[in-house]
Amino acid sequence: MAEDAGRVQVVGAALVRDGRVLAARRTRPAAAAGRWELPGGKVEPGESAAQALVRELHEELGCTVEVVGWLDGAAPIGGTHELTVAHARLLEGEPAIREDGHDAVRWLCVDELGEVDWLEPDRPFLPELADLLDGAGGAARCG
Repeated sequence: MAEDAGRVQVVGAALVRDGRVLAARRTRPAAAAGRWELPGGKVEPGESAAQALVRELHEELGCTVEVVGWLDGAAPIGGTHELTVAHARLLEGEPAIREDGHDAVRWLCVDELGEVDWLEPDRPFLPELADLLDGAGGAARCG
């Protein structure tokens, strides 16, 4: 569903590999430039949240993912959008910037989650993401 209670649904990916999660650095809008987020985008009409996430990551990062599950809750993005986050796994390709809007990606282990300046809507998901990474062996791989 593309809208919920008048808000546009946005999906983000907690794309986990080898105990690390992929973060993407924004270049725009100006207020978000240089800050980090879980990659993703808007759910289009007629598309499920999972379909939107798979499409967005293929368009933005050139990789194929599958949704494994969903993190708890939702976070407002301004007054018009709402973010939900899926736990996803990489099926094919190596994530790389393919579109304007981002200028870098970084695989973060659990100990590195606090090293980047996350956008506010992503922040409520960080505790559950840390637990997810701990369960994926993330703590053992952080230096």
